[in-house]
Amino acid sequence: MTDNLKNIIESLIFVSETPLTLDRIQKSVPHADIHDIRSAIETLIQEHESRKGGFFLKEVAGGYQFRTRPKYHEWIKNMIQPNPVRLSKAALETLAIIAYKQPIIRNDIEHIRGVDCGGIIRTLMERKLVRILGRKEIPGRPLIYATTKYFLEFFDLKDLKDLPTPKEIDAMENLSETIVEENEASPESITEE
Repeated sequence: MTDNLKNIIESLIFVSETPLTLDRIQKSVPHADIHDIRSAIETLIQEHESRKGGFFLKEVAGGYQFRTRPKYHEWIKNMIQPNPVRLSKAALETLAIIAYKQPIIRNDIEHIRGVDCGGIIRTLMERKLVRILGRKEIPGRPLIYATTKYFLEFFDLKDLKDLPTPKEIDAMENLSETIVEENEASPESITEE
């Protein structure tokens, strides 16, 4: 592996608007073999991690992308002032069902939630978090839904295997309930002036 290959890959990842896959890198640098590309990426990951700069290289959504370090979020937010992506509780529930049960049809989603989900699914599709895979070969040929690569990128997941397990979710909920109970039980300190 040459430094030139490493620098080429770094610049390709830098200019890509979406996570850059190994296949796309290899198509852009046809003279390099996949082993050299992987080696260069690993070197880049280590270099950016060791320098502890404002950004780092991460594998996300099936590719590689530069990400800013979370500790600089406040300053980045001040400069960019992005419109926060807000999802209602119903949208989050629907998205979670799709993420964990995919591929899934609307009827199954509505059976789990107990309410109509057509509008929510449309919203999730507009936000590029959910996509249509095709049609199920049953009467009525309903649409089949799944999450998108952007879903993985948005939630900072390498792939769907990185979703928390139901046991991990229960543990997080129990921990947050314990913290709330402890905060409610501890008397606030009152200072006299």
